[in-house]
Amino acid sequence: MLRQINPHAAGIDVGSEQFFVAIVDGPVKVFDTFTESLYTLRDHLVAAGVTTVAMEATGIYWLALYEVLDEGGLQVCVVNGAHVKSLPGRKSDIQDCQWLAELHSHGLLRGGFVPDKAIRRLRDYQRLRQDHIRSASAHIQHMQKALDRMNVKIHNVISDLTGMSGLRLVRAIVDGVRDRGVLLELCDVQIVRHKREHMLKALRGNWQAEHVFALRQALEGWEFYQRQISACDQQIETVLRELAASMPTPPPSQAESITGTKRLQHNAPKIRDFHNLMVQISGGQNLSALPGLSDYSVLQILSEVGTDMSRWPTEGEFSSWLGLAPNAKKSGKRRWKSKRHRGKAGEVFCVLARTFAQSKYLALGGFYRRLRATRGPQIANIAAARKLAELFYRTLRYGLRYVEYGLEQYEATYRKHCLRSLERNARRLGFAVVPAN
Repeated sequence: MLRQINPHAAGIDVGSEQFFVAIVDGPVKVFDTFTESLYTLRDHLVAAGVTTVAMEATGIYWLALYEVLDEGGLQVCVVNGAHVKSLPGRKSDIQDCQWLAELHSHGLLRGGFVPDKAIRRLRDYQRLRQDHIRSASAHIQHMQKALDRMNVKIHNVISDLTGMSGLRLVRAIVDGVRDRGVLLELCDVQIVRHKREHMLKALRGNWQAEHVFALRQALEGWEFYQRQISACDQQIETVLRELAASMPTPPPSQAESITGTKRLQHNAPKIRDFHNLMVQISGGQNLSALPGLSDYSVLQILSEVGTDMSRWPTEGEFSSWLGLAPNAKKSGKRRWKSKRHRGKAGEVFCVLARTFAQSKYLALGGFYRRLRATRGPQIANIAAARKLAELFYRTLRYGLRYVEYGLEQYEATYRKHCLRSLERNARRLGFAVVPAN
């Protein structure tokens, strides 16, 4: 028999309509998922002397119960359902919760990462904002389709249809302007000067009513989502200021970290004093100084992982949690690899790592291209993303500052390592390496 480590443990099988609750050596009770029942469930556990609860992370149904139990002072262990397999032939909701309680009482379950309440608020606003951005991008495609149906090729001449010149043209077309000279004057002076002939050709179309109507609806849909994004920015700013107010003021030695910002990416939130807020939330660390990172990408990552890196004892465990580490397994002489789940934070790091492919001066750019030439772009992307995640971890947890030595020094160091390895292999085989004249 295994020793009981958590004698006051309980297990909960989470569903969309019912919660099955089992206490160690106790009966199973069933509760519905209404709010009043959640508090009744919590009171039942507290009255039974339960101090720790294990439940599976099933969809989004566990979130409301987690918040109620957490506010009640219970320690909640949220586990991955794929890691908690029931015994063969014993699959039911009642047996699942009993099995969870049994495993948890023996200390055999390991809870997943759940950020604190403030970070969860920030994450919800940020994810909702990303949904609005994706919906807005669909309406941009609808505008391009409507223009193509009219054979108006302005999006082939200008780089961004939702830029100043593009929106002026689209709004004028929707309002009934058809004169190409008048439309051309709405463009930026640089477009008029360098792309005049191309733009005049692009502005000639058939102007069919049904396609103008489709263009109007796509424009209205895009403008609607822009208002939704702006409303999310206001809520995100409120949460960021609350987080910044709860953080200690950075020491004078780190004051220079607040100065110097990178150009914000497309779709970045419009928040006053955005850079200083992100530095203060990060404990005075300027994470945007890392290669490939801007304040917007730092916000995307912090909204998923929070600011407390002590949740992961090592940078290896952090990169593994992100899904950026190899998932190698071994049993006897048999070894195999399985696909590792990559969360939203890991996906952000992978997107940022793709920018290294075109970098001319970054050491990580040289690493990415060298690995891509031998192992392919996918492995190079994940490896570069892991290096960036490790830099992020070290900066946020230990306060280490990143110094960019540049591509030339990286290539010189790599050449030195290759030469040292070559000389070592040559000595082992009884040869000597002689430089060519």
